Amino acid sequence: MYSVSDSYLQKLIDTAKENYPRMQVYNKRIENAETEVKRAKAGWFDALSFSYLYSPNNATTIVNPTLLNGYQVGMFVNFGALIQRPSEIKKAKTEVAITQAEKDEYVLNITALVKQRYYLYIQALSVLKLKAKSLTDVEGTMQQAKYKFEKGEETLETYNKDVVSYEDRMEGKMEAEGALLIAKTNLEELLGTKLENIK
Repeated sequence: MYSVSDSYLQKLIDTAKENYPRMQVYNKRIENAETEVKRAKAGWFDALSFSYLYSPNNATTIVNPTLLNGYQVGMFVNFGALIQRPSEIKKAKTEVAITQAEKDEYVLNITALVKQRYYLYIQALSVLKLKAKSLTDVEGTMQQAKYKFEKGEETLETYNKDVVSYEDRMEGKMEAEGALLIAKTNLEELLGTKLENIK
């Protein structure tokens, strides 16, 4: 029987967290949300606008009456934008928190999935080992029955029973090998790499 290695299982979980594409999506979403917080904080200056006007003419005409000559500077404050800014910052921070919570939830999910698939993989390994041992045992018995049958010491019925038993065990071993390959593939899907690459 194969035993579960907690340290190896932790390596598998860490590998899945690092390689699985959805984890990378969550990391990028958190980065984007943090950028939005910075942008919202820097938006305080959006409420202010400055303008200037240069009138070089010193003469006032009827067509273009100018009372002020030279440079004119103006500053405008959008009070609505100033009032909205704190709520926009809060909304951006809430997005960061929501995205982080979604990532944390997915970390729990992927941890559980890796554990489940690792346990199924270990189970499939153990079943294959048992089936292989059983096949080896029956193979020896079948060889003996064949030898006795060829010498005339065993009946055809007994020999056929041993052959059928051997074939059943062979089929069971092949099914166990298939189950092991499926379990391994399912685990590797979460890891993003081959099991052999993880030491």
